[in-house]
Amino acid sequence: MLDNKKVNYTEINVSKPAVRAKMVALTGGTTVPQILIDNQALGGCDELYALERSGKLDKLLEK
Repeated sequence: MLDNKKVNYTEINVSKPAVRAKMVALTGGTTVPQILIDNQALGGCDELYALERSGKLDKLLEK
């Protein structure tokens, strides 16, 4: 979906324990993916699609 919207994003490989620990500390989530927009943790894939269905995602991406 983000590719279709031509959104620039960074994928972070959390296979290393230290990187995973940093992401958990940042987002509070332990599953992947964890979606952040402007350093605000939004949740995972389900939450991202819910934002899209509600029409709120594009507004968040405009920032």
